Amino acid sequence: MIADGFIAVQAEDAPAVKEIGQRVQTLARGIGVERSITQHAKAITEAADKRNWENVRQELDRTQNSVQQAMNEVHDEKLSQLVSLGGWLRGTQVLTAVVTKHFSDQGAELLHQPDLLVYFQTRLQAMPEFNLDIVREIQTALGQVKPLIDVGIARISPEAVKKINEITTRLDYGIVTRE
Repeated sequence: MIADGFIAVQAEDAPAVKEIGQRVQTLARGIGVERSITQHAKAITEAADKRNWENVRQELDRTQNSVQQAMNEVHDEKLSQLVSLGGWLRGTQVLTAVVTKHFSDQGAELLHQPDLLVYFQTRLQAMPEFNLDIVREIQTALGQVKPLIDVGIARISPEAVKKINEITTRLDYGIVTRE
């Protein structure tokens, strides 16, 4: 949602920003950190109403930091890792969409994060209590993405970028719709 907020800010889409602020608050309630972000959600909405995009960006940053800090305070490291993984997946989806549309080697190089991918794979394997279809689908998808980004000194191809976008788009849909 935070990544979506930054996209909406870039598009200067006030209604979308306000909706995202409300959705962030709802999601925060679901993971027990609503109190930590209520003031940010309100500030996001107010700044969007005034079309003060710099303030919206700052509040989105603060919101993300507050959610992670709140999860750390309740010592829910696994949930924090899942949220980080979700943020990485969404960020990768957005990045690959942009790079696919305007391919450059420099843009594709931003995807070269094999160590981070291995970290997420390891973390998911250490969470057998999250035996959910979507978690298993994410584990499989990370295995599909790894050879596309772990290319050593070679360049990540336009076809690989497109494939990563397809995979992360499918995961995003599955996470958001819970299918």
